[in-house]
Amino acid sequence: MFKELPSLDTLLWDVMIVAAWHIVVFIACVKLPPSTFDASKSRYQPLSWEKGGRWYKDKLKINLWKDHLPQHIGKGGFSKEHFTDVSLEYLDQFILETCRGEWMHLSNCLCAVVIFLINPLLQGLLFAFLILLGNLPFAVIQRYNRFRIQTVRRKVIRDQTAAALKSKNEKDADAITV
Repeated sequence: MFKELPSLDTLLWDVMIVAAWHIVVFIACVKLPPSTFDASKSRYQPLSWEKGGRWYKDKLKINLWKDHLPQHIGKGGFSKEHFTDVSLEYLDQFILETCRGEWMHLSNCLCAVVIFLINPLLQGLLFAFLILLGNLPFAVIQRYNRFRIQTVRRKVIRDQTAAALKSKNEKDADAITV
């Protein structure tokens, strides 16, 4: 499509297409219902090779670089700075937000395919690489964090169940001694 245009024109078109794509995906991400980002959907489930997130830690050394990347927190948006709150409601919201972030960044990666196809080879490769570089690390972080948060969530449920069982057993023991 742009293969016949002068390089500067294709560059400007590429920038406009990438910007428009990212804006549309962001708006869709904000407007779509939370059910779109349900962690039980197959697209958000761990794959066997991910080993519950260990692959990211062992092979990509994610802990060395993930905290150095910027994060977006919209006005009134969700922040992980309150991770001291380990209520199930907070953890469920955090998990939903990791699904939302993963969906957004992977959707943005599709733009790389479009840009690659409509441009001359070198420019298409360069722009596609930049789009992937600007989105894939964030999608990976979202998946990695979700696996970790789901582990914390399971522990909270186990602890709450154990506490409830202990409380019930104590009440039963008190009822027997009375």
